[in-house]
Amino acid sequence: MVSNNFEKTVDLLHRAMDANLVRRDVIANNLSHAEMPNFKRSDVTFESELKRALETEKQRPVLELTLTNPKHIPNWRERDYRDVQPRRVLDYLSTSKNNGNNVDIDQEVMLALRNQMTYTLLAQAETFEFSQVSLVLR
Repeated sequence: MVSNNFEKTVDLLHRAMDANLVRRDVIANNLSHAEMPNFKRSDVTFESELKRALETEKQRPVLELTLTNPKHIPNWRERDYRDVQPRRVLDYLSTSKNNGNNVDIDQEVMLALRNQMTYTLLAQAETFEFSQVSLVLR
C-alpha cells in the first residue's frame, strides 16, 4: 500500500502522464489513417476507471458481509488504483464519411491539443510537488 500522500500523488501523476502518452499515440494513429476506407478510430479510457477505483477507498459499506466460503460473493471490494491501466477502445459504431471511416480530423486535432495541454499541466503539478519537498528540505 502507498505509505503517504506525496508518494500517492506523484504515483497518480505518473500514471496520468503515461495514459496521456498512450492517448497521444492513439490520436496520431487516428490522424494517420484519416483517409483509409473502413478505418475505425480508437480512443483511450483511463480517467473514469481511475476515479472509480479511488472512490472505492472511501465507500466502505456500513455493514460488510462476513465471507465463510471463498465462493461467496462479497458486497464490497476495494479496488487498487494501481491496477487501472489505460485501455484502447475502438469506436466501431459511428461513421462520419461515405467510405466507412469515422475519423474527424478537426476533432482529432482538438483532442491532440487538449491532450498536450493536460500533459503539460500534469508535468507542472509534479514539478510543484517536488518543489514543495525541496522547500521543506532547505
